[in-house]
Amino acid sequence: MSRFFYLNIYSFILAASGILALLIPFYLINKWIFILQALLALYLFSVSGKLFLSWKDKLSKIDILTKKNRNEFRPDTFEMFIQAPCGRQVVREALKNLGKQSEYRNLLKLQKPLREKIRDIWNPAKTAIYINDAK
Repeated sequence: MSRFFYLNIYSFILAASGILALLIPFYLINKWIFILQALLALYLFSVSGKLFLSWKDKLSKIDILTKKNRNEFRPDTFEMFIQAPCGRQVVREALKNLGKQSEYRNLLKLQKPLREKIRDIWNPAKTAIYINDAK
């Protein structure tokens, strides 16, 4: 049960933020501000719900990382997960299963700098498809 709470801490924070957003009595000021407040709360609840629904996916990723690194520790397998907060929780849990919690600091070096993350948001990756016509 504690594993569920740990892996979903951001989901709980977003849900609590949605509740907090609804508790502020902006309807006393203006109905349009209240509509924006309700939309914000709805958005926070939807993101929180999506994160809660990714529970099984997180468990499978932890299992995959644990299996890949059981015999030989390969930091490159963690690179994709270390980029996001929820992914870092998956990394910590996998390292805990492997008994290599001390490697977490080294894996943080694989994290992209903030400037690069922001640039990646505005510049979508190009996808190329190659067809092999060799017969």
